[in-house]
Amino acid sequence: MGGREGNGWASTRRSRNRHIVVVVSLPLTESPSLSAFLHRPPRPDAAHHPGLTSSAPPPPPGSISSGRGIGAAPMDPLDSEGDSRKSNNKPKYSKFTQQELPACKPLLTPGIVVAAFSLIGVIFVPIGLASLSASQEIVELVDRYDANCVPSGDKVGFIQNSDTDKTCTRTLTVPKHMKSPIQIYYQIGDFYQNHRRYVKSRSDKQLRYKNAVHLTKDCDPEGNTVDGAPIVPCGLIAWSMFNDTFAISVNKKTIEVNKKDIAWKSDKNNKFGRDIYPSNFQKGSLIGGAKLNESIPLSEQEGLIVWMRTAALPTFRKLYGRIETDIMANDQVTVVIQNNYNTYSFGGSKALVLSTTTWIGGKNNFIGIAYLTVGSICLFLAVGFIVLYMVKPRYDVLLLPCWHNVLAGRYYFILHTGML
Repeated sequence: MGGREGNGWASTRRSRNRHIVVVVSLPLTESPSLSAFLHRPPRPDAAHHPGLTSSAPPPPPGSISSGRGIGAAPMDPLDSEGDSRKSNNKPKYSKFTQQELPACKPLLTPGIVVAAFSLIGVIFVPIGLASLSASQEIVELVDRYDANCVPSGDKVGFIQNSDTDKTCTRTLTVPKHMKSPIQIYYQIGDFYQNHRRYVKSRSDKQLRYKNAVHLTKDCDPEGNTVDGAPIVPCGLIAWSMFNDTFAISVNKKTIEVNKKDIAWKSDKNNKFGRDIYPSNFQKGSLIGGAKLNESIPLSEQEGLIVWMRTAALPTFRKLYGRIETDIMANDQVTVVIQNNYNTYSFGGSKALVLSTTTWIGGKNNFIGIAYLTVGSICLFLAVGFIVLYMVKPRYDVLLLPCWHNVLAGRYYFILHTGML
């Protein structure tokens, strides 16, 4: 129910069990900001409503009204043009730009908060335990060989000398049963493959299309040979390809290393052409890492494909191959390494990694610890909120509709009467 009383208004809102009456006795003509406070723009047709019009007398005959006030001076033509220009530049109304779209704000009652934290904890803790258990089942052998496979003197000179014998033999003892397939990785440290110039030093079109082998502009300084012939594949990434080799035997029995299907199928099928063959590779002014077989297309050079997928961190592992047989506990694994790759000139490191895998992948305790930590914190908070609610309960207040109008009326009532 509602009605006008003089220049004010009164309204009554009904809820299920109570009435809320809000009375505003302030004339609208004395409070032009009331409409703004109630989030309602002034009504342009106020002249047609007696309760909203001014009580001032009409202008005398002959006076000019510009629409900006009674008895105002005539409007300047330039002002008229400016007003029309402003009205033309007014953006089109939409609920999105005016932030009038429906919104949902959850009421964070104690029950909802406790239930949310409990749900997160109940889900995260088992995932963390399962991940940590799967990671602990992985058997991993890591052997850093860069420091032991070169003499203690001039390491850079030794690795750069093509006449020296760089064969190095390493022996490892398997602590636990390693179930096939066993992944073989090479690990390099302090090698920044994510450097901007290094990442951009490649030609993706050259790797994919036969008619684009001459596109070597982005590959400098390894784009063309001294004679100007294009290098395929060009760029610093391919030029610095890893070229150490590993021959593995278990209990003096040679084990074949499978190097098939070590690259992503999407890279093989979509990034490297089947009719693109290496040419002029490692024939530039500087000799880098590995060499490529010019009779095999790039799509079948899986060692190159693995290396061309650059790493995001300075210490990374890349798949070298797989061992398809089991290795029992206490077996002696002998690895004959050709130590060719130069990490000594920039202070890097090299390591050989033998690892089994589970459903979580390789050995990674961080995922399980992270899930356990987050789940445990959520359960602790849930219990804490339950105890706090039992010691000092909170009584929820019923939120009525149109609460902003109620608060607005209460504000103006207090402001002009001084009564609570």
